[in-house]
Formats: sequence, C-alpha cells, structure tokens
Amino acid sequence: MVINRKPFVTSGKRKTAIARATFRSGKGRIRVNKIPIEIVTPEISRIKILDPIQLSGDVCKDIDIDIKVKGGGFMSQAEAVRMAIARGIVKWSKQSIIKKRFLDYDRTMLSGDSRRKESKKFGGPRARTRKQKSYR
Repeated sequence: MVINRKPFVTSGKRKTAIARATFRSGKGRIRVNKIPIEIVTPEISRIKILDPIQLSGDVCKDIDIDIKVKGGGFMSQAEAVRMAIARGIVKWSKQSIIKKRFLDYDRTMLSGDSRRKESKKFGGPRARTRKQKSYR
C-alpha cells in the first residue's frame, strides 16, 4: 500500500559533517550523494548507515531517500547520514514505537553528539600542547 505524502527534508550533524535527507514516496531506493546505498564504501560506514533502516522494519519499503552529505571524514559523514535517516523515518512513520526502538539502540541516532574539536591557542602547536622548556 503506497501512500503519497508530501516530500520533506531532515538533517543530521556529526562534528563538521552535515547531511540533508529528502524523503518522498517511492520504491525503497536510498542514495547517498547520488550513489546507491548498496555500493557505498567503505563497508563499515555502509553498515552504520543501514542501522536505522534495519531497525525500522517494513517502514522503508515505500520511501525513496536522497541524501547529500559534505564535510568531515567518512565516519562522521556516515553518522550524520544515519541521524538524518533515523529522524526522517520517525517523522514519516509517526510511530512512537520506532522512536523508542532507536533511542534504546543508540541515543545518538536521534539526538546529536555535541562534542567538537577544541580550538588551537597561541603559544603552542595545538590546543593544549606547549613548547617544552628546560631550566638546567
């Protein structure tokens, strides 16, 4: 049973990676930066991206998801995509059971991780390291 719904956009963030996912009625196709999810590399990031789809069950069979992601490394991008997909599935299905399942499995699927890289300060090469000094 295919229900035609109005398309909507969700987003996910992790460190400096930002993912925007567009959800619309369709045949269950998922594309990340115009590449089908089946051939996304590396495999560890594909497994991470597929977590919310596997947890949601049959909800994703009639949804086409197009994701655009930029910034960060490949793992941050995977986690940003994962968050965007999970938020979209919860919004699409309107079922509190799916939301609870996501939160029980991994809270960062729906709520972001606010940790960021500490900024560099003067007097040293990185955030906290300083030049060594010897008084002998």
